[in-house]
Amino acid sequence: MLCPFNVREMRIPATCLEEMPGAFAPEYPFVPISYGFKVAREHWELQAFWKLRERIFCGEQKIFTGTDRDRYDAFMIPIIAVSCEMGTPDRVVGVVRIDEREPGLWWGSRLAVDPDFRRVRNVGFGPFANEQPRFNGLGALGAGLIYKAVSTANRIGCKTFLATVQEQNARFFSRLHWRTLDRVEVHGRPHYLMQAELTYYPPCKEVF
Repeated sequence: MLCPFNVREMRIPATCLEEMPGAFAPEYPFVPISYGFKVAREHWELQAFWKLRERIFCGEQKIFTGTDRDRYDAFMIPIIAVSCEMGTPDRVVGVVRIDEREPGLWWGSRLAVDPDFRRVRNVGFGPFANEQPRFNGLGALGAGLIYKAVSTANRIGCKTFLATVQEQNARFFSRLHWRTLDRVEVHGRPHYLMQAELTYYPPCKEVF
């Protein structure tokens, strides 16, 4: 018997298991284990970058109305996490931006992970030679995005890397070698001004 097989969704329909005595037959959505972190360059990557930002910061968190774009977007570098299917980037599942606001002073902001992928614990190795640590555990995609952001800035002249981090995420950043400089309010919400320890984020070999 040939089982109906949807490559895109990677689901195992119950009809495949009907002839297996005692088999439990739910549908299993495929969750990729291969992810990559890169600068967004392709049109579809950039479109997905903007869309996910708007979905999180306007829709989910309601920090902004209509759009979350600001003056820093004119010269920022967009960085994305992509899930990969058979070694090919398939979907943007996380975003962050970096920008240089003074010589040597870089900022990271708009860090967001698609809600469907926030519980990913094993990122595997994607198709890009990032040469960055393999993060496992809850928050693996966020950690990978942060590493790619800081190591990319470090590659192109960063001397200091800062971010204003939402209060609930400060402990997560601390575990990733960030230190708190101050407690501030941003868009009416409590944040921490934090600085990355650049020695933990050596310059990436290639910016891509």
